[in-house]
Amino acid sequence: MQSQAQDHLSGANGAAALMTSKIANTARSASVSLLVIDDDKFIRDICRRAALDLGYSVFVAENAGNAYKALEAQNIDLVLLDMKLPGSNSGLEMLKDLRSRYTNSVIIVITGDANVPDAVEAIKSGAYDYLEKRANLSQLQLTLKRAEAHFNLASENRVLRAKLRSKEGFGGMIGRAPEMEKLYRFISKAANSHHPVLIQGESGTGKELVARSIHFSGRYKDKKFIPVDCGAITPNLIESELFGHVKGAFTGASQAKDGLLAIADGGTVFLDEIGELPTDLQAKLLRAIQEKEVRPVGSTRRIPIDARILAATNRDLDAAVQNGSFRRDLFFRLNVLALYVPALRERKQDIPALVGYFIDRANQRNGMQHTVSDEALRRLLEYEWPGNVRELENCIERVCAMNTDNEIRPEHLPSPLLIQPAAASHPTRNGFVPLADLEKDAILAAVRHTHGDRLQAAKLLGIGKTTLYRKLKEYGPQL
Repeated sequence: MQSQAQDHLSGANGAAALMTSKIANTARSASVSLLVIDDDKFIRDICRRAALDLGYSVFVAENAGNAYKALEAQNIDLVLLDMKLPGSNSGLEMLKDLRSRYTNSVIIVITGDANVPDAVEAIKSGAYDYLEKRANLSQLQLTLKRAEAHFNLASENRVLRAKLRSKEGFGGMIGRAPEMEKLYRFISKAANSHHPVLIQGESGTGKELVARSIHFSGRYKDKKFIPVDCGAITPNLIESELFGHVKGAFTGASQAKDGLLAIADGGTVFLDEIGELPTDLQAKLLRAIQEKEVRPVGSTRRIPIDARILAATNRDLDAAVQNGSFRRDLFFRLNVLALYVPALRERKQDIPALVGYFIDRANQRNGMQHTVSDEALRRLLEYEWPGNVRELENCIERVCAMNTDNEIRPEHLPSPLLIQPAAASHPTRNGFVPLADLEKDAILAAVRHTHGDRLQAAKLLGIGKTTLYRKLKEYGPQL
């Protein structure tokens, strides 16, 4: 084992000497801690020098006993673990124990030549990666830097979750892009207001999460939050849902029912897809908001209501007002406070944190230890995500559910989501392809991929079926 290491890890004694010189002349703050567990002193020294050159704080242990002492005394970020430790506690047994006891540490196993089965077993048992002892110093350092990046991403996700838990009302919203910071500031201001709020943004951006954040961040957090999908309820039922009805008001109304605006009782009613509300009901909703009372279907009696209205839409309501499909007076009433939820392509710097969060959540649910490769993450960053965060969440959940490998690679990603539309086939405006054209190509490709199964296509794209049907109707017969 030592001779192998001398042949390979020591592949350039001059390089090792150069590293020692660089260490002596470089003052770095050790932000990452590494524990090297190997009975071979030569291997320990090589790994130690390579890690020091990266600015790591390094600890070494020649057996399991000393390793556990170091783990108890220090906060260890990365572990290099020999798979052939001497004694009763083998490397594989120790790996499984470390994964259960030190869940935040990222473990890389060191294997001898031709020990691929051991490496595969180690990955299945929770190791992040494996390194053969014949690897050279550059391969060792590259593996360490990849593990460091993975550790930092996981740590950032833990910090984000702690931050979200500590700030009630922002749960589920992840992002540090300037657009998101601006959104958080608006939510904080709107939370204690009683004015209606109009939340605009593309499908899948998280408009309901924003509405919940506004509600649960302010003085209404102890009251009811009632979401209503105006696009999913048929027009003949939406009036009854919102305003209630009396017994016998229509066929099937065997008993009276209170409307959601009355049930809110001081809480919040979130009207999602408000742009899909029929124009006759828009007038009744406007009257209810202005007069703070509703008249149940089939009744002559008016009932007072106390509900804050939050509304959301992915439609351009200004254009809808111009073409007469949305009432101007209702638009002004809802648009007292207005905010825009940015599309995912407008805050791509948040994609790594979102990917890490979704993977971590899937790992907790299915007991796996999935990670994402650099190439797969690059592909995820390049994609335009017409379905936004919902599409990304659906993509990661599907990959984690279907993939038995620990590392998510490009070939594991759903092909309909990652085939970029051919820009050359579209006319450009000042060198850019209109987003509507890119969205159209993605939707049509998904429908073709599912052989016309529109419900499945909507799931692949991470958008609502109502949105998909409306878009396909706009495109006409093109499949």
